[in-house]
Amino acid sequence: MALLTVSGSPHIQSQETTKSVMWTVVIALLPALLVGIYYFGIDALMVTLTAVASCIIFEWAIQKYLLKGKQSINDGSAIITGMLLAFNLPSSVPLWIVAIGSLVAIGIGKMSYGGLGKNPFNPALVGRVFLFLSFPTKVAISEWPLPKPIFGGSTITDALTGPTPLMAIKNHQALDLWNMFIGATGGSLGEVSAIAIILGGLFMLLRKVITWHIPVAYLGSAGIFAWILWLANPSEFVNPLYHLLAGGIMLGAVFMATDMVTSPISRKGQLIFGAGCGLLTITFRQFGPMPEGASFAILIMNAITPLINKAFKPKRFGY
Repeated sequence: MALLTVSGSPHIQSQETTKSVMWTVVIALLPALLVGIYYFGIDALMVTLTAVASCIIFEWAIQKYLLKGKQSINDGSAIITGMLLAFNLPSSVPLWIVAIGSLVAIGIGKMSYGGLGKNPFNPALVGRVFLFLSFPTKVAISEWPLPKPIFGGSTITDALTGPTPLMAIKNHQALDLWNMFIGATGGSLGEVSAIAIILGGLFMLLRKVITWHIPVAYLGSAGIFAWILWLANPSEFVNPLYHLLAGGIMLGAVFMATDMVTSPISRKGQLIFGAGCGLLTITFRQFGPMPEGASFAILIMNAITPLINKAFKPKRFGY
């Protein structure tokens, strides 16, 4: 009788390998990285390189000296973790803080559970939230580096720092939707350009690395909830378009909530997962003490994923 060996997730029903999927995601992240480098300069590149390099080094060291198993750094997942961690940080963050975040993301968020396919939480978000809570003056400040002027002129001032769109929403300040769409605004280096993130998401959809269910459910529920609040009290709440373009909601919906390891398996489960992320994000933003809530929303839904999988099991073959 032959033995059936079941590996850890992600389980992909195609000719793709885990390595090819990871490198597809890396390619999809490049537009947002290039926009971040354009608007925030060499600092954005240094933060990203530090995060990627430290994630690779920490995963190699943990695999070699603690787990003593086969090396996994060639599959590309450590690169993705490093890029996503960097994308969730301001370009002005000290590099030693980036390295600490990488250690937490890889050591606690990923390798402590046994490595890729076994982690219940998105590792990059684990590292980001740790830094958010441990170094609030460096990672959760209200005044972040502003981008340099774009070609053909810009409404952006020459000031070095300014409020992020989410902080502006909290303070009922005017915002420019076009600048938020292209990335000419303050914020984390990889989350500012909605168009760059959308292009990366479309590339992953075409390559069938992700499906539309989680991003659409995430952004749809967030937009509808923000719209209801806006209709109820337009003097207190803002147009939902600002929420969809501001902060990490677009980056979270396209690249982090869609993580195959930490999101539900079934399509119905993915819709519920995405809707939960959207509702929690707007709830944290509008009623919480801090302007952003996407990271906490996704991690909470990561914790609920096993229950969603249990409630929405796909039919067994031959059942």
